[in-house]
Amino acid sequence: MLVLSSSERSPFVLFTGIAASFLLAGLALWLSTTSALHGTGFGALTLAMLLGLLAGNLVPGRIHDALEAGLQFCKQPVLRFGVALYGLRLTVQQVQALGVQAFVIDAVLILSTITLAIWLGTRVLRLERETAILIGAGHAICGAAAVLASAGMVKGRNDQVAIAIACVVLFGTLGMLLYPWLFAIAPTLFGDSHGFGVFTGATLHEVAQVVAAGQAMDPQAAEAAIVAKLIRVLLLAPFLLGLGVWLSRRSVPGGATAKVKVPLFVIGFVACMLLNSWLPMPQDVQRMLIGADDLLLAAAMGALGFSTRLTDLRKAGLKPLLLAFALTAQLMLLGGVLSLI
Repeated sequence: MLVLSSSERSPFVLFTGIAASFLLAGLALWLSTTSALHGTGFGALTLAMLLGLLAGNLVPGRIHDALEAGLQFCKQPVLRFGVALYGLRLTVQQVQALGVQAFVIDAVLILSTITLAIWLGTRVLRLERETAILIGAGHAICGAAAVLASAGMVKGRNDQVAIAIACVVLFGTLGMLLYPWLFAIAPTLFGDSHGFGVFTGATLHEVAQVVAAGQAMDPQAAEAAIVAKLIRVLLLAPFLLGLGVWLSRRSVPGGATAKVKVPLFVIGFVACMLLNSWLPMPQDVQRMLIGADDLLLAAAMGALGFSTRLTDLRKAGLKPLLLAFALTAQLMLLGGVLSLI
């Protein structure tokens, strides 16, 4: 019987884990385009995590051991590269077109949401700081992508990341169903369709949820919602930098500021946005790159879900859900007030 040496076996072990992650990602991307799921707000990232969670909890432990190296590769370098490429979805022109009001609303909501998440999560609900930050980031910015990007900053565990994403999916889906109903009965609640769209993009969690809710309203609301959401995505980079500064101050006695290293994927995110703004590429090329980015992020989500055990999620109890409910309510109330000003 042929026995592989350690050096010969390692690349193969790495490949199997990567292949499994991308297989889950490909299946999630396909499912997200089917007639049953298209337009429901359940994007490929959420589906990839759910598929990974299902598969990871059905297979025996020896399969986890065999795939671990490749899964870890997808949860780190593949994820960071995917977050950097996420900037290709944005342009400076899009931000300028929506105006200062939407930018201010998004900035205020992000700052207030993450502050409330840390205070309420750690001081009142006694959650682990990492869990509170990840739930706050997912609600404040762009759902699962923000949770994944923040996880590397706070060094969150797999179960903490999965809990945060589950909260984003649950309450974001409820909002996705509620907002079109509110628009149907009170379309002028925030002035006009444009105002309602800005409110939607500034307060719903996932990009896919914003798209689904906007399409259920009217074209003007849908366009404003998407651009307002993209501004929140743009603010992911300064949010991560600010989070790094805050974490460094917490880790140094006396509150002094430690040296903060800017993550390369944050620089890459900004660079991709500027590249997309100043050197417009053919639409076919841009669609191909965004599709590749969707695949990379979905592979990271699939790897994350596969590595997470349901027993770890059950241990968290109701406290993460209570925090997520409070953050969702705060986003809706404060976002509504700011949209009316």
